[in-house]
Amino acid sequence: MSKSTGCCQDFLHYVFDYETPKTLVIPSIRVGFVFRFTQFLVVLYVVGYVCVVQKAYQETDSVSSSVTTKVKGFAYTNISDMEPRFWDVADYIIPPQGDNSFFVLTNIIMTPGQTQSRCAELPNPSTICADDCDCIEGYNDPRGNGIRTGLCENYSSTVKTCEVLSWCPLEIDTNLPKRALLAAAENFTVLIKNSITYPKFNFHMRNILPHINSSYLKTCEFSRETDPDCPIFRLRHILAEAGEDFQDMAVKGGVFGIIIDWSSDLDWCAGKCYPKYTFRRLDNKNPINNVAPGYNFRYAKYYKSPNGEETRTLIKAYGIRFDVIVFGTAGKFGIVPTIVNLGAALSFLSLVPIVADWFMLTCMKKRHLYSKQKVTYLVEEPETESTSIGTMYGTQ
Repeated sequence: MSKSTGCCQDFLHYVFDYETPKTLVIPSIRVGFVFRFTQFLVVLYVVGYVCVVQKAYQETDSVSSSVTTKVKGFAYTNISDMEPRFWDVADYIIPPQGDNSFFVLTNIIMTPGQTQSRCAELPNPSTICADDCDCIEGYNDPRGNGIRTGLCENYSSTVKTCEVLSWCPLEIDTNLPKRALLAAAENFTVLIKNSITYPKFNFHMRNILPHINSSYLKTCEFSRETDPDCPIFRLRHILAEAGEDFQDMAVKGGVFGIIIDWSSDLDWCAGKCYPKYTFRRLDNKNPINNVAPGYNFRYAKYYKSPNGEETRTLIKAYGIRFDVIVFGTAGKFGIVPTIVNLGAALSFLSLVPIVADWFMLTCMKKRHLYSKQKVTYLVEEPETESTSIGTMYGTQ
């Protein structure tokens, strides 16, 4: 019975004993230095990193953006394989409007006078034949140029290939000009119009800044040193800023990024929320892994011949696609993130005594004395009843 009573009392003490903080002054410079230095680190982290660098007292919003572009420039070509030709915007911007991007034609392989007819397939191991038995009628090779007719025809005086139903004559895309046909495109200019908004803060801005007027736009050209606010860019300079040579890239094409950063602090400089432009090549330019380099696609121009036959000119277009990438985050003071981060800072400060206690009870020579003084168990003495009993008998 006494054993069970003792266990019950121990359990009640464990559950209901109350612990209260005790102030123990330690006259030690080492412990005091650890305590103050840890406090300094916490304050430095909260003020320096959380408030100044991360600006955690602010609410944030991501940018919403719209982009339109307008390219200007002219070119003239006079080469042996093509009639002399004048090129304007309608010729080299394909398509006329893109989704936050624009394409500038720089090189082409042109196959004129194609009609729907029958012709010998281009020679390769799967199309070379000896007789009609090697050609399956109706076979459609996705990597080929048409549907096989079942006949084996002369491609040249020495090679026979399977005949196909296709647009003939077939395109031969191995004779790409070594120098870009539209090399003059490096002097073309593009006007980029970018409007942005931060919906949470009802903040609107555009890259044509308030001080820019029509007469200024007619003469300005973007330069990071002399004219960083102008929204008109020369294509050669865009590539040069990213360390690329326009003429090299124009031969086989590529993908290039015009990156506009609208990150702003709306507490201090809302009136100076200006775009920051950077430029970067986006497609792969690996000298070792250079399979299928550049950027190209095909399109055709259709017309009727004098005898009413449908004819087309097939164009394999090489060029540079410019992607306009807009991003940004704006911050503005908010009471909710301020309270949350203030509470986090106070919680960090509450850990400082734990660090100091650990140092005191682990690293100090007098740690046993400190441990003995730090934790004290109060034993209450029972009240004596002798006084009251003696008084009662004396009265009687």
